[in-house]
Amino acid sequence: MFSLLLNPIVVIAVFILMAVFSAIKILKEYERGVIFRLGRLMQARGPGLIIVIPVLEKMVRISLRLITMDVPPQDIITRDNVSVKVNAVVYFRVMDSSKAVVEVEDFFYATSQLAQTTLRSVLGQVELDDLLAEREKINHDLQEILDSATDPWGVKVTTVEIKHVDLPQEMQRAMAKQAEAERERRAKVIAAEGEFQAADKLSQAAAIISTNPQALQLRYLQTLREIATENNSTTIFPIPMDLLSAFAKFIGKGEGQDT
Repeated sequence: MFSLLLNPIVVIAVFILMAVFSAIKILKEYERGVIFRLGRLMQARGPGLIIVIPVLEKMVRISLRLITMDVPPQDIITRDNVSVKVNAVVYFRVMDSSKAVVEVEDFFYATSQLAQTTLRSVLGQVELDDLLAEREKINHDLQEILDSATDPWGVKVTTVEIKHVDLPQEMQRAMAKQAEAERERRAKVIAAEGEFQAADKLSQAAAIISTNPQALQLRYLQTLREIATENNSTTIFPIPMDLLSAFAKFIGKGEGQDT
């Protein structure tokens, strides 16, 4: 008889213990529990130990940590009609756990789809050169657009980064030719500037020599010395005209005395 009375008590005690253990929830520091009581939203709880009334209350666990989401490559036609594939990465976190549960069914999936459509929309309005050169500005524009769109969901988009821009092969060859032509242009400009500076220095040297003839003689002797230092070389240089004229006068005087 005692065993018959004990069995229902044991069963009830087991159910009570199970209910108590199911009501106890432990949330980590980065987690919050959104509580619904009979379908009505209650305030978010956590972190730490919280009590959820069985049957009457239901808890949805939300993480507040920074989430890294990879945006798959998107086929984009730029403003100058160039077809490219662009992928990106989005960093965001939940700021309001209640809104992230009530305002949107799946905030992660919604943010992913919004990031893809925004990426195609924004990059379709820029030219290819701007996409390659002004990536930081484009990242900032994408971040502002996504952040304003996800704010009603309690989601904060902190950073958007374009990872890779995949160009067609013909466009890569065209850009390589353009870069090569630009390098050749710069080389020619540098060479022309060097010639101009050399001509300017030569004109200055000529002006100095014209005012001082002895400088020309010194330069002439210096050139002879530099030529003489070279090995196995034969040097032919002209004799100054003033020396030849003096020698001719000397010969003329000698012939006059003989006659």
